[in-house]
Amino acid sequence: MNRRTVLRAGTGLLAGGAALALPSVARATAAADPTDGWTQTSFDYSWQKPWNLDLADRHSYSGGVHRMWVYATDEPFEEGSSTDPRTEMRWKVDYTTGSHMWDADVYLPSGTDGASFVQILRSVHPSGTPATDIMLNAYDTNGGTVRRYDGTVLRTGVYDTWFNVKIAHLASSGTGTVRVYLDDSLVLTVADRGPATRYFKNGVYNHGSGRAEARFRNLRYWTR
Repeated sequence: MNRRTVLRAGTGLLAGGAALALPSVARATAAADPTDGWTQTSFDYSWQKPWNLDLADRHSYSGGVHRMWVYATDEPFEEGSSTDPRTEMRWKVDYTTGSHMWDADVYLPSGTDGASFVQILRSVHPSGTPATDIMLNAYDTNGGTVRRYDGTVLRTGVYDTWFNVKIAHLASSGTGTVRVYLDDSLVLTVADRGPATRYFKNGVYNHGSGRAEARFRNLRYWTR
C-alpha cells in the first residue's frame, strides 16, 4: 500500500467503516516524570534507507547526534516498493503486549515538511486494519508544527530547537493506549489500532516534497 494513503487514513476510518475514537488532547502541564516506575532497557536497531544508496549518503553520527535526511525523489527502502523514501532506525524490539516507551530528544530543521519522524509500525496486523498505531509528523507551518498524522496539532514553533519526545504504548490483547509526552508533559492520549505485532521507528519518512531532515540524541527505551 502506498504510505501516502496510510498517512491520510491515519485519522480516518478503520475497515468496515467503524470510526476511530477521537483522541483527547491535554494541555501541556507539569507532572511527574513519565518514566517513573519504568525500567530503562537495552535495545538494538537496523537501518532502512534508499535501497540504492549507502547509509552514509543519508545519515551521519557525531557528538551523540544521529542526523538523518532524505529527498522526495529518493528511492524507497526496497527496490520495487511503492512506499515513500525514508532514512529510519527500525528498533529491533518487536512486541504484542506490555508497556513500552520510546524516548529521545528531537531536532527538526526549518523546511522539513510532511515527514514522519517517529512512529509505531504494526508489522503483523489483521487484514483491513491500519499499518501504524501512531505517527508524529512535521509540517512547515507556524515555525514548525508537530501533528498526529496530518491531523491533531501537538506543538508549534518546533523548528531549529531540541525538544524531548516520549511515546508510551500500553499494548494489550485487545485495544491498548498510546500516550505522547513533549518535554515530559502529556499532550495526547489515544487508543491504538487493536491487536498487532509492532515496533518503534524514528528518522525521516518523507510524505512531502523536497528535502526532509531530523536529528536525534539520548535515544532510550523503557519497559514496565
